[in-house]
Amino acid sequence: MSGQPIFILKEGSKRTRGRDAQSNNIMAAKAVAEAVRTTLGPKGMDKMLVDSMGDVTITNDGATILKEMDIEHPAAKMIVEVSKTQDEEVGDGTTSAAVVAGELLKKAEDLIEMDIHPTVIASGYRLAANKAIEIVNGLAKEVKTNDEKLLTSIASTAITGKGAESAKSLLAGIAVKAVTSVVDEIGGKKVVDREQINVVKKVGGRVEDSELINGMIIDKERVHTNMPEVVKDAKILLLNEAIELKDTEVDAEISITSPDQLQLFLDQEEKMIKDLVDKVAKSGANVVFCQKGVDDMAQHFLTKLGLFVVRRVKKSDMEKLSRATGGNLISNFDEISKDDLGYAAVVEEKKISGEPMVFVTGCNNPKSVSILLRGGTDHVIDSVETALEDALRVVGVAIEDQKLVAGGGSPEVEISLRLNEYASTLEGREQLAVRAYAEAFEVIPKTLAENAGLDPIDMLMALRSAHEKGMKTAGLDVFKGEVVDMWKEVVVEPLRVKTQVINAATESAVMILRIDDVIATTKSQGAGGAPGGMPGMGDMGMDM
Repeated sequence: MSGQPIFILKEGSKRTRGRDAQSNNIMAAKAVAEAVRTTLGPKGMDKMLVDSMGDVTITNDGATILKEMDIEHPAAKMIVEVSKTQDEEVGDGTTSAAVVAGELLKKAEDLIEMDIHPTVIASGYRLAANKAIEIVNGLAKEVKTNDEKLLTSIASTAITGKGAESAKSLLAGIAVKAVTSVVDEIGGKKVVDREQINVVKKVGGRVEDSELINGMIIDKERVHTNMPEVVKDAKILLLNEAIELKDTEVDAEISITSPDQLQLFLDQEEKMIKDLVDKVAKSGANVVFCQKGVDDMAQHFLTKLGLFVVRRVKKSDMEKLSRATGGNLISNFDEISKDDLGYAAVVEEKKISGEPMVFVTGCNNPKSVSILLRGGTDHVIDSVETALEDALRVVGVAIEDQKLVAGGGSPEVEISLRLNEYASTLEGREQLAVRAYAEAFEVIPKTLAENAGLDPIDMLMALRSAHEKGMKTAGLDVFKGEVVDMWKEVVVEPLRVKTQVINAATESAVMILRIDDVIATTKSQGAGGAPGGMPGMGDMGMDM
């Protein structure tokens, strides 16, 4: 048996170990970070992504880019997860999260070359992350939920640099009004449910034609053209039930032997439908939104009664209508009462770009609102939606946490300087890891400068100098090319954007660092891959 090789992996499996595995993973993560780095900041560029179907996406949103890119490398996918989590938790800072994670790994690679063990680096990074959270919390300032000016500045900061920047002030105002309309207080804490803001896109017109509707927009039309187009002082019935006869649960045959019997059968069917319509009319409702179908005969009777009826409304829209109008969702015709009706000042059908839509406005306490987005093309309107989504999320986060920090690379420079001071208090090799962590955070102001065509070294030196003099909110104004007080310029972001970047980037970097063995099962050598069974990064266009 001596010298006999023992195989524990099935044929076709590839294994990369030690320094090679770490180097491979770090290289892949750095490539992902580089792919989105040029999109960072107000002067960041856009990416055009074309999928296998030929559909085009144009964006500079980090999460969108990484989601659309067909990334195969497992370590690279972890960086995509960082950006995705940032998007889900906060809505903004997705590019920053990916760039910082990539830079942390780049600095770690230098330490590994110095024969510092990855677990020591991981330990140092965790110490640095805890200290960084403490530092950034110390920089935070309070925001009141009724401070509309400051909230609008937060929204403007999120929109700056995106395709919708031309209509920044309009969109920021819409975002603030929409979010403040849906704020709830639960257990003494303010909570914003983003799902209660309905965004409807319609191609046509300009971005400046976008508007906020204090109520609901339903992308449907009346079931019959003879129904009134406008109903004022609307009493709204929300039906989960179809206004038509149900099929029986059991199979049954009806034997009709004469024309009289057929007529009686049809008359009975008509009477049953008429009874359903009468129950609706008896409630006093003059507008009906039905989640299911409406029978042709029922349409006739409802039209004669002068009711405004919309059918096949989405379940999510029905729930938002209930919240906006104060009406209850009804599933049984026998239980309809006046107390279940919702109210709106006006319900009307309007044509937007030639397509009919129903507007429900003037609700008493609209806890659901709608935003009508307009734009010249599908790509423009998609870009506007991405920018608005970021603005809605950051305003919501700011209202929930009531804590803000300055933007423009200001917190990152402060974190870097204070972590270097903190590193001096440590003993052992963790000190080197904390210093590397501090340097990694300087990638944000450097990248902001690079993307604006400024000298990154000069700008970083100027920022460090300002912070050492006590200007903790000094950041980079990429339009003027100089260091200014970001708080006075009202370039602000929610605290959670920064804390989430620190936590997500650190955790993913530590996870990738601790991997020293990659075992990949591949069907064939040419199936996807780079040497060692790791899928390649060639389709990312990265020169590695």
